[in-house]
Amino acid sequence: MLALPRGGVPVAAQVASALHAPLDILLVRKLGLPSHPEVAFGAIGEDGVRILNEDVVQRFGLSEREILHVENREREELASRLVKYRGGRPPLSLEGRTVIIVDDGLATGATARVAVRIARRRGARHVIVAVPVASLGALRDIASQSEQTISLLVPQSFRAVGEWYEDFDQTTDEEVTTLLDAAAASSNDTSRLISPI
Repeated sequence: MLALPRGGVPVAAQVASALHAPLDILLVRKLGLPSHPEVAFGAIGEDGVRILNEDVVQRFGLSEREILHVENREREELASRLVKYRGGRPPLSLEGRTVIIVDDGLATGATARVAVRIARRRGARHVIVAVPVASLGALRDIASQSEQTISLLVPQSFRAVGEWYEDFDQTTDEEVTTLLDAAAASSNDTSRLISPI
């Protein structure tokens, strides 16, 4: 089970607990437009992975300099969160495994696409993306890059992930580290018993 912090961690922790699966994170960051940070023109992740939505880059006339400025800022945040969230633990081995990537929802799907790419680079045999809610466009895009894609809700009218939650308060760093520490402690004894699927 691979969660996309921050919002994906509480969702993935519930799924990992129900499936008795080990939980880890894949760190990814949205690359937001300088003038509208909530609009993604791409995403970055661990292992130097980067994807760009060329349509958005062209539509807003982003220069390479603007792209790199946003990317460098987000890479700094990604590095900081890596230290904060993993607490010195190595990432789980994905070699030959089936992995389930979980987030709190898919709006554009940019961060999920980066996560799929990271999982494949790390040797995952099968990649499943599972979310509570997704836009139809993002779901179709991710479905073309993963073996299976699951979304409980695919609303016809989709503006934002948060509108489909009763409580969409920001997940804190403390909540993320608490959930990951608890998952690591509970899997220490059982991880030797779990074989690749």
